[in-house]
Amino acid sequence: MRKVDAFNHIFPKVYWDKMLEVAGDHKDMGKRVRSVPMLMDLDERFRVMDMFEDYEQILSLGAPPIEVLAGPDIAVELAKTANDGMVELCQKHPDRFPGFVASLPMNNPEEAVKEVNRSVKDLGALGVQIYTNVAGRALDNPEYFQIFQAAHDLDVPMWLHPARGAEMPDYIDEKTSKYEIWWTLGWPYETSVAQARMVFSGMMDKLPNLKVITHHLGGMMPYFPGRTGPGWQFLGARTSDEDYTGILKSLKKPHAEYFKDFYADTALFGADDATELGIKYYGIEKILFASDAPFDPEKGPMYIRETIRILDSLDLSEEDREAIYWKNLAKITKLQ
Repeated sequence: MRKVDAFNHIFPKVYWDKMLEVAGDHKDMGKRVRSVPMLMDLDERFRVMDMFEDYEQILSLGAPPIEVLAGPDIAVELAKTANDGMVELCQKHPDRFPGFVASLPMNNPEEAVKEVNRSVKDLGALGVQIYTNVAGRALDNPEYFQIFQAAHDLDVPMWLHPARGAEMPDYIDEKTSKYEIWWTLGWPYETSVAQARMVFSGMMDKLPNLKVITHHLGGMMPYFPGRTGPGWQFLGARTSDEDYTGILKSLKKPHAEYFKDFYADTALFGADDATELGIKYYGIEKILFASDAPFDPEKGPMYIRETIRILDSLDLSEEDREAIYWKNLAKITKLQ
């Protein structure tokens, strides 16, 4: 059965070289990516991919986000370099890489809109990747709406990747996060916060056909339906310094229904029970196969192998399994 990995990561060589030039000493995730050869070594990537039958990858950049690596002008150059490099990889290896996701200079919104259009119209990108915040700023800030509008109008999905670093502390009396809590627990939280901000700001009503693919099976959303559903019906009752009481009435449908409008991938690092809960929460039609390779202890094969093992072990019809493995992605993109 064909398997198209919708959310894995790579650095085209031209981008890798440029990234090292402008931010070669970037800490935290910068340190992590510099230790994973498969991110830029195609021979190593192909060796791993060949372990799995009928396996293909949709390419996207790995973290750190471009906007934390460089200022607005250099970020534009980095994004264009990345996207041009992605096209070259897909053209050279179409049997392995049937498509790519474009990167954007989110700290330069006007140029980001231009890059959405260039990448999709001229380069053939299947969609665009954004992060859960823009160098610490919320996605529902007005200047970023035009970027969502551009993707919506082109009818391409947005891949939503979590972003949070050690500079965001666990407690207010500390300067940094400890024990890599910023990654382990912070990234699912970030993914959930971004979704909530998009819903309660009214973005999903303004852009009714917006398609957002959340990394790591929706972050926290499938696992806290009581808090995000009935619990959030009291929005405003816990807040004294701002009036939230009219927000739920302003939405076109019950707030909890919006969270199930998001798509979600299966990149859960081999978590069987969580995968089952996520599929039950979203429904088969919103689930996309993804591994998050090569960020695993074996630098590539483990997460792919474990994700396939889980999906093949579930009590699914062949039709539903095929939908998760590639057909759902094909429905929302121009994937052949």
